[in-house]
Amino acid sequence: QVQLVESGGGLAQPGDSLRLSCAVSGLNFDIYAMGWARQAPGAGIEWLAGIYSDASDTWYADSVKDRFTISRDNGKKEVYLQMNVLKPEDTGKYFCATGILPTTQHDYWGQGIQVTVAP
Repeated sequence: QVQLVESGGGLAQPGDSLRLSCAVSGLNFDIYAMGWARQAPGAGIEWLAGIYSDASDTWYADSVKDRFTISRDNGKKEVYLQMNVLKPEDTGKYFCATGILPTTQHDYWGQGIQVTVAP
């Protein structure tokens, strides 16, 4: 079956960096655009970043542009989110999913991983 498993979350201080990873199995990873979303406490899902299947293009939400970088390794079937200059408002549960844009159909989702940014 299809599995998306996030790792790399945890507690960070403002200004710190974290790198999230998502290991994918059970689907033809090479043909899927992938992305990351988050859900802040008490809020809805916010789509943060996406990357084409061949990594030829990326998309970022304004809230994370210039701080977060999405990348992928098709050989390892993994997608990554490098998060720099973390802010308290980056706190939330982070999910990887298929698709590149907020409006794209996201067929598969991971279970999510918590990121907490606090002094």
